[in-house]
Amino acid sequence: MTKASPLLKKRPLPFAGRHHRVGLLGGSFNPAHIGHLHISRLALDLLGLDEIWWLVSPQNPLKSEDGMAPLADRMKSARAMARGSKLWVTDIEKELGTQYTADTLKALKGNFPGHRFVWIMGADNLIDIARWNEWTAIFETVHVAVFARPAYSFKALVSTAARRFARYRLNEARAARLIDSRLPAWVFLHIPLSTVSATRIRGGSRKRRN
Repeated sequence: MTKASPLLKKRPLPFAGRHHRVGLLGGSFNPAHIGHLHISRLALDLLGLDEIWWLVSPQNPLKSEDGMAPLADRMKSARAMARGSKLWVTDIEKELGTQYTADTLKALKGNFPGHRFVWIMGADNLIDIARWNEWTAIFETVHVAVFARPAYSFKALVSTAARRFARYRLNEARAARLIDSRLPAWVFLHIPLSTVSATRIRGGSRKRRN
């Protein structure tokens, strides 16, 4: 059963004294789907992580509010999908008051100095990350693991971000050492692909209602 969302000010995260290797999977989770679970389980194994935190964003500044479910509904969706004792669902960005990923990561590192974080994202996000606010700070603040996605991998590997940080890319065979590497450091992982996306799920739901 998935544990409740941890709150910074009200109580410490469970196992905070023991679990230090944490993967961060951020997104709208509109809704959460099997692809999120697929990447999380692979990240736990391939990166040697203790746990994964799903950071459910109150509102992605690059996405329209049209069609965005309320945060409470998206949290419920994520909790229903995040099966496993090593997966946590949190709206911690709402409490931190951060809107941009770079600011969220800096705040998390400040609040949890004993933790080592890995930012987890799909290849499609590596293509777009150069549009994010202070995007280079993300690579300089935490380690980054990029997971292949159908139709996006080639463009991702020639993207602005991939070229900018090319000399800091680790060989895939060293993925388990990523979190122990000197920053900046990132890895691109070719994995069994899942074609599921929130967009496809929402589209299917609309068709069933019509």
